[in-house]
Amino acid sequence: MSRAIRLWLLVLGLLIGAARAEAACTGETYEGNDYTVCRFDLREDHLQLFSLDDKGEPYGSFSALSLALADKGESLSFGMNAGMYGEDLKPIGLYIEDAKTLHKLNRRNGPGNFHMKPNGVFFIDGDTGGVMETEAFAASGIRPQFASQSGPMLVVDGKIHPKFSVDGTSLQRRNGVGAPDDHTLIFVISEDWVNFHSFASLFKDKLGCPNALFLDGSISSLHAPDMARSDGFALLGPIVALAKGP
Repeated sequence: MSRAIRLWLLVLGLLIGAARAEAACTGETYEGNDYTVCRFDLREDHLQLFSLDDKGEPYGSFSALSLALADKGESLSFGMNAGMYGEDLKPIGLYIEDAKTLHKLNRRNGPGNFHMKPNGVFFIDGDTGGVMETEAFAASGIRPQFASQSGPMLVVDGKIHPKFSVDGTSLQRRNGVGAPDDHTLIFVISEDWVNFHSFASLFKDKLGCPNALFLDGSISSLHAPDMARSDGFALLGPIVALAKGP
């Protein structure tokens, strides 16, 4: 083998290795269930939240958001539905985008997963971020650049939500977000139908997240070009995304 070929193979190997290192999402298995786990270091990955386009209409899909970003010379390298919303696809809880509060914190009681207290907020502020129970977030005084409220919390201060049962019979394809530290957010989507307790246990015991938040079920969607995947089977409300320039 010539020296030139060996050098070319070395460079190719380094490029492949770098591409793998940059891949945010990986397939993982926990307690017999398959998940896609996407890890982001906020010191390097500038995640954002998107809800309404320039005309004030919900994006509603990864494809619509991708087109809007393309007009700005950017590409969508990651996307996931990011919190619960109403029939108009607009958030029903706290929603902050570019430091503007578009919907205030929702502390009301009511039916459904969102109101299964405690619910919570995930937020991004520059190179830091986190997940907090709603009342703790309200008391913290944090004014982040981006935030979305959803519910229920999956893990609160290292403990699984008290209303979850190991033998829970409500099985769904679910997605959520956890924060193992102040600079990292981990987004997960289940590839199998799982109950709340199993999903929460993944964040607590495998991913090391003392706080984690349920984002939604059944409509749970992921855009991950590195995995040749862009779900488009349901209309979406708020989207958490990583946009990259040319």
